[in-house]
Amino acid sequence: MKILKWQLILSLILFPIVVTAQSGFYDFKVKTLEGEDFNLASLKGKKVMVVNTASKCGYTPQYKDLEELYKQYNGKLIIIGFPANNFLNQEPGSALEIRQFCTDNYSVTFPLMEKISVKGNDMHPLYKWLTTKSLNGVMDSEVKWNFQKYLIDENGKLVDVLYSKEKPGSEKVIAWLGK
Repeated sequence: MKILKWQLILSLILFPIVVTAQSGFYDFKVKTLEGEDFNLASLKGKKVMVVNTASKCGYTPQYKDLEELYKQYNGKLIIIGFPANNFLNQEPGSALEIRQFCTDNYSVTFPLMEKISVKGNDMHPLYKWLTTKSLNGVMDSEVKWNFQKYLIDENGKLVDVLYSKEKPGSEKVIAWLGK
């Protein structure tokens, strides 16, 4: 009887941990830059590239590369930009300013989400999942700078992280898209 009691207590303690570890990419709901709800479950069956973006960064011209890749693989690849102001105040703008900058300078049509934090104590839960192996089941990583890219497969599994210097249309990305 004592063993069953301890099993019950342990299961009640461990159950929330197991549930948390099982949450996946498709369980997240985020907000668009315009404040509308966006359910990542709507992306099932597509490859997804998640990118933290900034308007005043040396890598900002990657917006052009991201847009070209998005158009070239339209339907097969969804790119989601998350503006973030975590690195040297390189994304200080409001949602309206970010949208205008991306439209006027790079004709961005891929989805842009609300500005979030991608590191630190106020890190967005999606980025906690992307950077924590115990949550994503694949790898630990750290967001080192703007325009870091996370690759998610058609089943919502994290595949890889590409650091800022790797261009969106690199051989590695093209090979992944060909699979």
